[in-house]
Formats: sequence, structure tokens, C-alpha cells
Amino acid sequence: MQFDDDLTACAEAVHKGDPERFRATMAAPVTARPLLFALYAFNIEMSRAPWASQESMIAEMRVQWWRDVGGEIASGAPVRRHFVATPLARLLDPAAAQAIDAMAEARRWDIYRDPFEDEAAFDRYIDATSGGLMWMAAASLGPAEERVVRAYAYGVGLANFLRAIPELEAQKRVPLLDGTEKGVRELAERGLDRLAQARKDRALVSAVSRPALLAGWQAESTLRQVLCDPGRVAAGTLGRSEFRTRLSLMWQAGTGRW
Repeated sequence: MQFDDDLTACAEAVHKGDPERFRATMAAPVTARPLLFALYAFNIEMSRAPWASQESMIAEMRVQWWRDVGGEIASGAPVRRHFVATPLARLLDPAAAQAIDAMAEARRWDIYRDPFEDEAAFDRYIDATSGGLMWMAAASLGPAEERVVRAYAYGVGLANFLRAIPELEAQKRVPLLDGTEKGVRELAERGLDRLAQARKDRALVSAVSRPALLAGWQAESTLRQVLCDPGRVAAGTLGRSEFRTRLSLMWQAGTGRW
């Protein structure tokens, strides 16, 4: 698929707003890039919507706008004109687009300052946001087992969430149910377990769907850092050198193993 003005704008938005997913997309096969750029640009728009205004009603309206876009795509109805929504409607699998509804509902948590009700609510948030995004990408690219993709995405989403803790706390949010070292370690262990579970069934994700999982190339190393030193979460020092980051992405893209 040729890159028209909309897709070019999507790619630019991802490059600026989500450089790690931009890298992962550029490491993917050329044929997968249009879908990934459109979907990751949508994710930027959706994730920013709750923070668009200090007025909760306006933020709710922004989230609902994208929720309605998801409903239009899923139902096959005409989709409103937007530089992200227009290419997304062409490229996203309509059945997979149903995940946008749960994603939008989860993003409402970002609008307010209430903590998660319990562990189940936290897990639903990670699954709806990270799991929904990765599942839509995989299902739109080719055959894949949803439970396997979502298990892997849980570990990826958890790693990303832990990296975001300092910013969430700066915004007066209460991101963790148990922010003690023990609680943070247990989260990391759970994330690593989900990655391991998914990898046992790696064969259930087809080769053409695997580029959807490239965005998680740093998850395991991040979670292992948390396991070794949970204090790095609050300090905001999770991450590896540029060289090791590039090398690990090249390895995953080249081998197809995630």
C-alpha cells in the first residue's frame, strides 16, 4: 500500500510521539508498516485524549470520539474523516476493532485520580490498553491466537506502565496498588510469567502476524531490571544503552522470535 498524505502524517506522529514503536515499525516488513503506523498513531490519540483538558467532561468527550470511531469501523459504517481514522478504517480488521471499546473504557481511568479498585481492575486496564492494541495489530496482519497475543501484551504493557510511574505520580495519580519493593517485584514476576506463557505457544502466532509483537522487544529486560532493583521504577531509571536497545530489536526482527 502506498503512503498517502494521511499515512505519512501517521508515521510522522508516531515518530514524534512514540519513538519506540516507530523503531519497531521500521524494523517490520514494509507490507506491515501502513497498518502499524495507522494503529500506533491511533494509540497516541487515544492515550492523549484523557489528558486533553483539566475539565473531565471535555476529556470524556475526547475519549468518546475515538470510541465512536472504533464502533464505526467495527460495524462497517462510514467512518468520520480524520488523518488517523481514515487510514485506520481501511487497514484495521473490523472484528478486531471491537477492542477499541474496551480500550476507551480503560482510558477513562486516566481522566480521574482514583486508584485502581483492586488487582483485577489493574489487570483489566493493562489488557484493554496494551492487549487490545497488540491484538488489533496481530489480527489485522494475519492468523494469531488471541490469548497468546494478549498474554505477551500483558507483559509488554506492564513494563511500559512501570516506566511511566514517575510521570503518573507527577500528575497526582495513584498508579500502583502496592508500591512497596515487594509489591513491585511481584508485578515484575507476573509480567515475566505472562511472557513465558505466551512463548510456550509461539507457534500459534503466524509469521505474518509477528511484526505486531515487535513493539515489545524491551519488555523482558525492563521487567528483569525491576526484579533486580525495584527502586528504579520510582527513580525513573529503567532502560538500557542505545547500543543494546538497537541490537535487541535487530535480533528480534531478524529471527522473528519474541
